[in-house]
Amino acid sequence: MKLKFIDQQYQSDAVESIVNIFEGSKVKDSLFTIDISRGKGLTELVEYRTEGVGVTYELGFANKLLLDNAELLANVRKIQEKNGILKSTDINGRNFTIEMETGTGKTYVYTKTILELHKRYGFTKFIIVVPSIAIKEGVYKSFQITEDHFKLKYDNEIYNYFVYDSSKLTQIQTFATSSNIEIMIINIDAFRKSFDDPEKETKANIIHRASDKLSGNKPIDLISSTNPIVIIDEPQSVDNTPKAKDAIKSLNPLCTLRYSATHRELYNLMYRLTPVDAYQENLVKHIEVSSLQSDETTAKPYVKLISINDKNGFSAKLEINVLKSDGSITKGTVTAKIGEDLWEKSGGVDYYKEMNYILDDIGTFEDVEYIYFANGVTVNKGEAVGEVNQDAIKRAQIRETIELHLKKEETYLKHGIKVLSLFFIDQVDKYRVYDTSGQQLKGQYGIWFEEEFNKLINGRFKRLKDTYGNSISYDPEKIHDGYFSVDNKGRAKDTKGDSIADESTYELIMRDKERLLSIEEPKRFIFSHSALKEGWDNPNVFQVCTLVETQDTMTKRQKIGRGLRICVNQDGDRINEPKFNILSVVANESYKDFASGLQRELESDAGYKFGIIEKASFAGMELTTPYGVEITLSQEDSAKIYAQLKSKGYLKSNGKIDDKFFSDVQNNEFKLPDEYIVFQDKVITMIKKLSREIEIKNVNKKIKVSINKKIFLSDAFKDMWNRIKRKTLYSVEMDIDKFKEDAIDKLKVMPKIIAEKIERERTKLNITSGGVIQEGSTRYGSVGDINEFDTIIYPDFIRRLQDATHLLRSTIIEVIKESGRLSEFYDNPESFIKNVSSILNQVKKSNLSKGLKYYQSDEYFVQEDVFDDTDLYGYKDKNIIDISDEKNVYDHVIFDSTIEKQFAIDAEEDEDVTLYAKLPKRFTVDTPFGTYNPDWIVVIQSSGEDKLYFVAETKGSEKDEELRERESNKILCGRKHFEVLDTEVKFEVVSKLKSLKYDG
Repeated sequence: MKLKFIDQQYQSDAVESIVNIFEGSKVKDSLFTIDISRGKGLTELVEYRTEGVGVTYELGFANKLLLDNAELLANVRKIQEKNGILKSTDINGRNFTIEMETGTGKTYVYTKTILELHKRYGFTKFIIVVPSIAIKEGVYKSFQITEDHFKLKYDNEIYNYFVYDSSKLTQIQTFATSSNIEIMIINIDAFRKSFDDPEKETKANIIHRASDKLSGNKPIDLISSTNPIVIIDEPQSVDNTPKAKDAIKSLNPLCTLRYSATHRELYNLMYRLTPVDAYQENLVKHIEVSSLQSDETTAKPYVKLISINDKNGFSAKLEINVLKSDGSITKGTVTAKIGEDLWEKSGGVDYYKEMNYILDDIGTFEDVEYIYFANGVTVNKGEAVGEVNQDAIKRAQIRETIELHLKKEETYLKHGIKVLSLFFIDQVDKYRVYDTSGQQLKGQYGIWFEEEFNKLINGRFKRLKDTYGNSISYDPEKIHDGYFSVDNKGRAKDTKGDSIADESTYELIMRDKERLLSIEEPKRFIFSHSALKEGWDNPNVFQVCTLVETQDTMTKRQKIGRGLRICVNQDGDRINEPKFNILSVVANESYKDFASGLQRELESDAGYKFGIIEKASFAGMELTTPYGVEITLSQEDSAKIYAQLKSKGYLKSNGKIDDKFFSDVQNNEFKLPDEYIVFQDKVITMIKKLSREIEIKNVNKKIKVSINKKIFLSDAFKDMWNRIKRKTLYSVEMDIDKFKEDAIDKLKVMPKIIAEKIERERTKLNITSGGVIQEGSTRYGSVGDINEFDTIIYPDFIRRLQDATHLLRSTIIEVIKESGRLSEFYDNPESFIKNVSSILNQVKKSNLSKGLKYYQSDEYFVQEDVFDDTDLYGYKDKNIIDISDEKNVYDHVIFDSTIEKQFAIDAEEDEDVTLYAKLPKRFTVDTPFGTYNPDWIVVIQSSGEDKLYFVAETKGSEKDEELRERESNKILCGRKHFEVLDTEVKFEVVSKLKSLKYDG
């Protein structure tokens, strides 16, 4: 089959944005002479043919520009105004930039640009400079598959394209002397190395050496004399060093056209098609993330030792599960020293506390670095505990990819669309191995693939096989293959993507591009090395799955880039309907992590600024007045509106919208200058669209909370403070028989332990101007039990339970045996250990509390340290209330719940309450169950009666039995703490203020 190409408006706009730079120029030949006599160099540039006396020479053809830089700059500014791009003030060495998102056809665009530049202005010499073998092969393949299309479009215009080869220097002679369009594709390394040591010709690239094949001329001299138009493909990887820039200058370019989706430097930006534009206008496939993770990924302690640092005392860099502000748990990196608790480092993930993950030792034994925890767990450098079985996840990823593929085939095949799936791996021997005789065998991934495919095609998708089995193969051995570089024995090997061996692999991938699109070709599942991650793609790749053994070095953009192009049918026609253009990324991370990672890459690599207002943001905005007059904002108009936003404090220094804008819009206080007032609604809509990532609470006014010195320094507050400032110590005793009895009863009613499952979340992404967000709802499902994908390893769970609970081995064995729950350990070992250890610790703490005693300490809380107003803020109408200055040590009350809010309002309004305050989190009581922070201090004095002093805990229920056991135990400790202080302070649990008055 052959791919077909059509004129697309955005591509034509990109072409015109370059071609019109030279508007006003005329076609004119520029000739120069090439001395082809032995030992003589290049002669002068001439404007006409002449007879050389006594000299053998050949005429060369060069580009000729008849416009000066001022004329070019005027054209550039006109084009930028039209395209809504900030206008240039300098010609910047005639560098012109085109920004186009991956998968939108930038190679097609600059090929068409070449032909248009020749058609209008007679330019004939073009050099395409690329950064790598992969992109070089991709560009060459693009020229091949578009040749018939462009020959038809440009009346069979002759153009010669070739890849520079230092062993074929006669191509350079043809390049210089041909009067036709000449296009050379060259890797930057083919002429950059000469600039590392320019004085030594022996170290120079061949392109810089005099050659007998060119009659003693240097190839670079012939090339530079043509004054070529240089096209740089991916400039951020080409001229990214001073030496590389010197190499480009040595080509003597008439101008330099720079094409990429991820520019580092923007010289004279002429046209921009951003990732958001491409996504919103359906110019590329939309992305769906299928996230596969164990349902216990964050439900058990995870610790990986990354490194150890012995500077300023030993510390360990760890990867653990951490609690985020939104309540979710994800992996994060922390640094811990001996004695530190992972519960605190994790932000309060309970199982680290319950299982006693306190760092006890950091050391080295026989050159192996390790850490040791108080619960007996040892972790060596590079290893992890609590990690999900990665082989099981990878096999599940393979199954999920096959399932997504076959589901699409059910719909797509009837429309003539062949579905392709791509697996990236970083160890070839996982897919392909060799026996001692060199015979090729399947590796682990190959075996898993065929087994999972057989299950699905002969089960759930049997009707698909029965329907299309005569026209497309469902033989598992014929439908998958690998693209890998090979050694000198023809065996697949691991590579880095930039070696000579990789060149032939890229050629094979490119050569097979169209063949793979044909239904007659049975291969539909492709395995490739992760090093071959750029420079090639295929429009009918609908699934991308990465199976890596080491750290995943592929970026999100590289993963999706291989399949972003709009798909084609068997006639080679593009199918533009969005419903057929969904790219599924099968990931072993959450949708949120993938989306946030993709957004970071778009910001760092592509330079796209989400949620940013720029000077030209409003340029091109149009409206029609009630009188039928059409008005368009110019760049100057846009700059004035931008200046107004800045002067009013609506823009932060980084260009993001300040909360003040949303507050003023909400209060109808936002107003543009009179000359732009008709655009106000459109400007507000535009700003909101660009800033949709702003959290709703940020719209509300941020309020600073400060100490109320009137109360803070009062005798009444000092009196209350002196009653509660002393710290305490505690001791515990436990009845072991009662513990066993309670533990057995609790284990008997423990929820059933179920097998660990691999869960699936399928979520569509939407790339908007505000950021990468979710589109629609997430679809949840289970891929299967983890033991379907791998063999379970059973740990020494009695030892693990000993470490987590500090109970005797005999006690643990007796309790589990009597509970009758031992068999469930074999269904899910980690879940069994986690749940049983949690119950044993709960029962232990409950029994300990009955033998709990508190004693007064010699230490005291410091009033100024506890009541500190540094960085203390609340949000109006969200978590703060205004109060008088008569009763509270602060000028506002910050509340955590509606119960606390009502308690504060009641205390403020009740005439009998003479003093009250929310106790800061720095005021804590030590307990066996963790630190405890009571809610309130309250002083009540009814008319003619003695003062009553309270420490109050506000809860939805005042009954101990209705509180969670952990809360109940802490509250019990609070009672004992304040009782032993013996300062007439009563400790009460209440749901409302009046309960204190009645209880008092």
